Amino acid sequence: MDLFRTKPLASLLAQAGDSSHGLKRTLTATGLIALGIGAIIGAGLFVRTAAASGEAAGPAVTLSFVFAAIGCLFAGLCYAEFASMIPIAGSAYTYAYTTMGEIIAWVIGWALVLEYAFGAGTVSIAWSEYLNKLCGGRIPYSWCHSPFETEMGTGAHGIMNIPALFIVLILTLLLIKGTSESSTVNAIIVAVKVGIVLAFIAIGWSFISPANHTPFLIPEGIKGHEGFFQHGWGGVLRGAGIVFFAFIGFDAVSTAAQETINPGRDMPIGILGSLAVCTVLYILFGWVLTGVAPYPEFLLAGKEASVAYAIQHHMPGFGWLATLVTVAILAGFSSVILVMLMGGSRVFFTMACDGLLPQLFSQIHPTCRTPYKSNIVVFCFVGILSSFVPGDLLGDLTAIGTLFAFVLVCIGVWILRVKNPGQHRPFKTPLVPLVPILGVLFCITMIVSLDKYTQLVAFIWMLLGLIVYFLYGKSHSHLNSDSV
Repeated sequence: MDLFRTKPLASLLAQAGDSSHGLKRTLTATGLIALGIGAIIGAGLFVRTAAASGEAAGPAVTLSFVFAAIGCLFAGLCYAEFASMIPIAGSAYTYAYTTMGEIIAWVIGWALVLEYAFGAGTVSIAWSEYLNKLCGGRIPYSWCHSPFETEMGTGAHGIMNIPALFIVLILTLLLIKGTSESSTVNAIIVAVKVGIVLAFIAIGWSFISPANHTPFLIPEGIKGHEGFFQHGWGGVLRGAGIVFFAFIGFDAVSTAAQETINPGRDMPIGILGSLAVCTVLYILFGWVLTGVAPYPEFLLAGKEASVAYAIQHHMPGFGWLATLVTVAILAGFSSVILVMLMGGSRVFFTMACDGLLPQLFSQIHPTCRTPYKSNIVVFCFVGILSSFVPGDLLGDLTAIGTLFAFVLVCIGVWILRVKNPGQHRPFKTPLVPLVPILGVLFCITMIVSLDKYTQLVAFIWMLLGLIVYFLYGKSHSHLNSDSV
């Protein structure tokens, strides 16, 4: 059996055109941009910005955003070509299946599960933290932290993160109800949180202290920043790997291709449009946040709710903005979780349609026309992660899963240009193979900058995925001669 057998492009296009048995098409370009912004602006901006600044980049976290955005642009151009040409729900998994073969498709699908499930888990934990802040810390530590966390000072141990589990359940039920309803809720949330981000930038600009931006790069020899990737330009690269989590979302737009009314035109607009809007907001936000508060404070007092902390301690007279920011962030996190849960369930759905996962994942609700059983399984998985695993670990694992997917998408575009140059492409990635090569190099650089523990856990996750493939997926694939 050929592990690198590919799924015929004609078969994929026929599947995409089957509107009577597939997912319901309701999304437009505007809805896709809102979907992308909804997934992008969330924990990455409000939590990871401060983490990247305090741990590695200092005030130069703005450069980290630029570096990460450039890598995302290369990958985004490749995603746009694939999504417009092959409007199927599986995203990078589907693209790999038709270019690099089944085993590579399985690996990338497994990496996408790592991205979306762990991403949803990370943000749900951040949602729990902000809810507790909004409630004045009234939620007992034991019931809003994992059993692997201990409160400094009191020594209290976490048991289970109930608020994180609660928000995952509510949003899963919304997704089962329908994509159109989910998109409407997401659009409302996006309008609110973008408005709050703009308000923070506008008001905070007058509180910027030039001293906080000097020196711009963390100098060598600072205690706690001895490693190459903890100061200087190395710190900027490490910061890019950390804030890369903030850009996860534009790729999730591609998982909605099968639910888009005109994917050939709207998918590139949704992917690149959401990436452009968020990049501008991120650079401005990072500049203001590190100008308002000194970066070392983000490692301590400001770590859990850095934006609200900066407002309360460095922007006198605007305490009301801190409360408003907390409410908006809480709502914004909800939209991120929503899109991540949607992306994960769509990947499971497509892999099941190909026979690589049990058929229950591919079953569509008779009235809502959503992959409800896939939604339920993803909820169980994410619910366990959000309830019992610390958020810091999940965040870096999400980033490495996404970067790996980006690498394979960039390679896939190049391969398909060589194998099938005459295929109609509503959107074409410019400067192939230069853009895909640069995308691969940028993403590999950020993977290398992540800590060794994260790389090890990701490697173990991939090994587990290969075991599942050889025990189940390989023998049940629809490409087997007896299944075709």
